[in-house]
Amino acid sequence: MNIYKLLQLNRKIKSHRIKFLALYLLHKFNQRYLAVNLDPVMACNLRCKMCYFTDADYVKTLKGQFKNEELEQVAKTIFKRALKLQIGCGTEPTLYKDLVNVVQLGKAYKVPYISITTNANLLDEEKIEALLKSGLDEFTISLHGVHKESYENFMKKASYEKFHNAFKAFEKLKKEYNFKVRINYTFNKDNFYELVDFFKHFNGESFDILQIRPIQKIGNTEYNDFDLDNIRDEYPQLIHDIRKKCKDNHITLLAPDAIPKNQSANASSLIFDYTFCYVSPQKFWKEGFDWKDENFNSYSKKIGWSNQLFSNIFKSEKELKSLSNRLNYEIEFN
Repeated sequence: MNIYKLLQLNRKIKSHRIKFLALYLLHKFNQRYLAVNLDPVMACNLRCKMCYFTDADYVKTLKGQFKNEELEQVAKTIFKRALKLQIGCGTEPTLYKDLVNVVQLGKAYKVPYISITTNANLLDEEKIEALLKSGLDEFTISLHGVHKESYENFMKKASYEKFHNAFKAFEKLKKEYNFKVRINYTFNKDNFYELVDFFKHFNGESFDILQIRPIQKIGNTEYNDFDLDNIRDEYPQLIHDIRKKCKDNHITLLAPDAIPKNQSANASSLIFDYTFCYVSPQKFWKEGFDWKDENFNSYSKKIGWSNQLFSNIFKSEKELKSLSNRLNYEIEFN
């Protein structure tokens, strides 16, 4: 399954009513529509300055990891409704010792698309190949600096050499396996301009998708300068140049055409709260969901989920806009 074609379709469909009608029908007829985001272990090996893992008090609240039998129950409870399984949603999944088993569970339940979000510092060719053999579709790699100095400054405890070694392995294994590599580059006013050198440091043969996204507040982070006004005017030209280089290298670029000026949710994100399903040792989708004794179908029936989806067809965009910290800009595809 090409998940990016679905993302493009979501962008092209402007009517939220059509989207909620589709979700209602998918739910009603027991089809897949959930994006299951799974954190199997509540830990990270890095302390990136733009991440809440630099908040020592908050990190103390992050505890636990799934046992194998618990993961099997998680899969039984929710994976049949998963359109996509993303392993790693704020923590570092490669710290989980039985990561291959998580991917295998996803494949056993026929989840169409399985990805891992990682900083790649604990990956080597052997580990990458083991995940590919288990059925992984995509590696999503976090990046906060193109140059070594800024990379290791923003991604504290990270190794620039280990990071690039993983990309050398990706390039090699792409000749044997069918999988995607996506780079998520979060920019601020201090690492923005080095994007002009991106393709001097990254081989277009080692990755497939590049997402460039503006910094957003996600907790009490060490880096807290969210003001992008001084680069706002220069952003469109730089993105235009990168878009051209991506096309030349057959890379899909996901990036807004302009830096957003406010924190309002975009039209494409209105269905986010109804497709996003977060699972960790501390939380499972919604409060009150006893996932060890209930499955998704029984609990969603109990809370009237089908009726919520149906009623949203008739609500205005203003009524639907989420108050939580969702994507506040439109992603453009090259």
